[in-house]
Amino acid sequence: MAMRVFSHTPSNTEIVCALGCAHLLVGVDADSDYPPAVVAGLPKAGRDLDLDAGIVHALEPDLVLTSNTVPGHEKVVERLRAAGLKIFVSDPTSLDEVYADIERIADLLGVRERGNALTAQMRAVMPVVAPRGKRPSVLIEWWPKPVIAPARHSWATDLIQLAGGTNPWGEVDARSVPMEHDAARAAMPDLIVMSWCGVKQEKYRAEVVRSRPGWEVVPAVANERILAVSESFLGRPGPRLVEGYRILREAIAGMG
Repeated sequence: MAMRVFSHTPSNTEIVCALGCAHLLVGVDADSDYPPAVVAGLPKAGRDLDLDAGIVHALEPDLVLTSNTVPGHEKVVERLRAAGLKIFVSDPTSLDEVYADIERIADLLGVRERGNALTAQMRAVMPVVAPRGKRPSVLIEWWPKPVIAPARHSWATDLIQLAGGTNPWGEVDARSVPMEHDAARAAMPDLIVMSWCGVKQEKYRAEVVRSRPGWEVVPAVANERILAVSESFLGRPGPRLVEGYRILREAIAGMG
């Protein structure tokens, strides 16, 4: 009998599908939206932070893939444990840890070789870019007010570095840094990437960044280098990070 898997968080859902194991899924959280053809027909157990452990339990999964990557996830994990479910908790803070989690999930699903192949493929298409001159500074905004940027313990910082840039907050000993607009402006980023969590890309507005008092002197604003990149490509620790890397690399290369 095939393993029954419930996936909590979009990144875990995308990992399962990228491993060729979509047929094992018996349900997902309501925020899992990719691949659309797979998730459309699956039972949903509620939004990310409001996951209903009772619904998950009723689906009789052999394994629940969950996460601690978002504040509040720990309460969901506690509810799943209390329901007596077997769980795997993904909690990566670097790109290497993303690769490791993909390989662990593959192992749990009995497709270890596919996991190794997937991470090898991801590494191959995300090589280190040697900058031609000074690395441009890149602000990725997880949120616009207050500005929340990735810090040292974030795969996004690794992506920026691989793509040829540098994260002004890359040495801060945290996962992310919330800051007032003046503090973010002081870093004078050369490129600003809007990747606002929980907001659809079509609703990102560069004017929100440009209209901040005093930001007209920020190089990214002065040179019109404000980029919208779906959170799906930067904020989800899974196989589609390769698309986020590609976009960052092209944007940085285009800065001359």
